[in-house]
Amino acid sequence: MFNRSRRNLAHWFILSMGGILLLFSGILYYREAVQQLDVIDLMLYKKARVITGNVQLKVYQGQKRVFLKHLPVLGINPPPTDSEIVYARWYDTGGNLKRYFGQLPQKKLNKTFEFATLQVTDNSGASPQDIWLREITLPVQYQGELIGYLQMAMPLTRAHESLNKFLLLLISTVLIALGVTSVTGWFLGGLAMQPIRLSYQQLERFTAHASHELRTPLAAILSNAQVGLLAPMEDSTSKHLRLEKVTEVAKSMNTLIGNLLFLARRSGHLNPEFLKEVDLNDLLREIINSPAVKTAAEHLNLNSNLPKYAVVGRVDAELLSQAVMNLIANACKYTPAGGVVELRLFIKSNQAVIQVEDNGIGIAAADLPHIFEQFYRVEQKTSANSFGLGLAIAQQIIEAHSGHISVKSELGKGSMFQIKLPL
Repeated sequence: MFNRSRRNLAHWFILSMGGILLLFSGILYYREAVQQLDVIDLMLYKKARVITGNVQLKVYQGQKRVFLKHLPVLGINPPPTDSEIVYARWYDTGGNLKRYFGQLPQKKLNKTFEFATLQVTDNSGASPQDIWLREITLPVQYQGELIGYLQMAMPLTRAHESLNKFLLLLISTVLIALGVTSVTGWFLGGLAMQPIRLSYQQLERFTAHASHELRTPLAAILSNAQVGLLAPMEDSTSKHLRLEKVTEVAKSMNTLIGNLLFLARRSGHLNPEFLKEVDLNDLLREIINSPAVKTAAEHLNLNSNLPKYAVVGRVDAELLSQAVMNLIANACKYTPAGGVVELRLFIKSNQAVIQVEDNGIGIAAADLPHIFEQFYRVEQKTSANSFGLGLAIAQQIIEAHSGHISVKSELGKGSMFQIKLPL
């Protein structure tokens, strides 16, 4: 599935970039063609001006005659003095052909000043060959009087050769760019799919673990209920114990379902509208004095080291309380009777720092990178009622506040969890 999606992303990237490259190449080719044509037009115009530069208008036997040094009289067709000129033609003011060299021209002329691109057949070689020409028709004036039209043409062979070389260069560049784009598209597709792949894998793990954890209490409830149905004559004390077991397992399942729903619904940063200014001193005192924490630390020494001044932060008090209580409950669970659990609060680098430290059994170095993962449980002395979600929930709450949670621990010496929240 992911490879198919990656291929689709790569294909769309290649198509979009390929389209852009082709459009850009087409624009470059068009600009180069126009530039080549402008150069030929300028050259053709200059050559036409050279021919008409020595034009003379003389009166012979009462008639005005035009004398052009570079053009022979009609019917005489010597080789052209300029090898780049295919033909040159002179028309009078009426558009009638008077002089020319080169190819046999049309007899009449359209009286316009224009450049034109023509395709003609060259019969000078062994076999006829079609060539492209650029033609200019230039009206010529002498002393302010129109005396005729000069028409000339040059081949576009060199321009075509230059454009073909440029086109070959463009094609090669586009092919290389498409190859690089293909590799880049595949790489970027992999990067784009990586968060989705990780989320999907996390969802798979979450579903598998949740199914496993829910199956255990359900099996306990079902077995106790079935035993109760199979032994209708057992005494009331035994029935009461079984009902207590069912109730205990049902509460455990309810807690698990609540934690699963929390992890599923709470994601990303909290909306600033839901954050309120809270004195973290007062919040932590309420947590320390809460019945749940006192029950968890019943056989431990629970200490607090809180500053005398107010430490105000914008937080969701209910969520932050849940995160801190999860850390305290975790510390109490893995600290032997008579041990010490301490809660601290102080300010460092414009951050509120909350620490929960214990001198319990500690955490092995191999387990430290994984303890915030969902359903991960350290094997040593794990409580049967632990689902491995408390630390994951605490981390999710702290990160939702744009904070950071970390742990330092040494096996057999205890652990210290630290929360940093921006003030």
